[in-house]
Amino acid sequence: MTQPLNQVKEWEQRRNEANRYYKRGNFQEYLDLTTENLHLARIIPDRAREGYALNDIGLAHLGCWQPQRALEYFHQALSVAQEISNARAEAIALSNLGSTYSRLGRFLQALEYLNTAVQIFRKLQDTQGEVSTLNDVALIYTRLGEPKRALLLQHQILAMRQLLGDISGQATTLNGIGFAYSALGKFEQALEFLQAAIPIQRAAKNLVGEATTLNNIASIYTDLGKPKEALLLYYQVLLTRRSLNDRSGEATTLHNIGFTHAILAQNRQALKLYKQAIAIYRQLGDSIGEISTLLNMGSLYATTKRKKLARSCYQNAQELAEQIEYQPFMEKVRQFMDAL
Repeated sequence: MTQPLNQVKEWEQRRNEANRYYKRGNFQEYLDLTTENLHLARIIPDRAREGYALNDIGLAHLGCWQPQRALEYFHQALSVAQEISNARAEAIALSNLGSTYSRLGRFLQALEYLNTAVQIFRKLQDTQGEVSTLNDVALIYTRLGEPKRALLLQHQILAMRQLLGDISGQATTLNGIGFAYSALGKFEQALEFLQAAIPIQRAAKNLVGEATTLNNIASIYTDLGKPKEALLLYYQVLLTRRSLNDRSGEATTLHNIGFTHAILAQNRQALKLYKQAIAIYRQLGDSIGEISTLLNMGSLYATTKRKKLARSCYQNAQELAEQIEYQPFMEKVRQFMDAL
């Protein structure tokens, strides 16, 4: 019995060490340690720990922006959890699957997994798990063009997080509320919530969260007709995201900076930034980001009477939208093409 006990202790220690790497955003180191833990769990053998390790490896691949690999491991983790009737592990795997499908733009599939996870978390009275999964659901509603539904949910989440005393989570929700208000065109209200999130994120040293919120604030400045103010903030966000090696965030900000330069009729600069954003989106396999950028790039070509280049961008966007079966973008592409 001594040997397995020692191995269990080693597994726990390694997982704690891995979690420190995860929190710092060192996903490759996190992946290395969690892969070692998977081997160790199989040697012990311990199915529950094997399931946790599979889930951790999925998170590592997600952090490295390898969503397809992440899906493979989350599905394996789900399988183990169901086999050994570990309800909490099942809910976590379902929630992670939903979150990954959401990143890939497969929102309806994502909602199925997330809603099932929410029901299990509720049965287990795991409010923290429920809240964090509901947060993903609310963001999907905004992206599906249902910001009112998202707002109702975000306000419920905020109340739950206040009850839990989850300060960091409250900042995430304030950002989500701001995002939904901005989708509704209620920019002043959006700014109020986004600005309330910043001091909390700064106090918690949550640089990723702060960069996301500042990016959303800059977008609102653009919507309010203040492109120069938006640019100042975007370039600050870009520096932060590069220092954090946040490739997905970097691509989003490059795209937004390009869009703002286009508003200022600085077309050459805009195109250069769009191309940089597309290169990163392709590396990451982020079709949603790539489609958005291709549409804006095409639109810029169309305004400058370069119809052939515009059509090429729209056709590329259409192919991608069809691949991921994302209806809103397919309709959007048709509208852009008809306007040519």
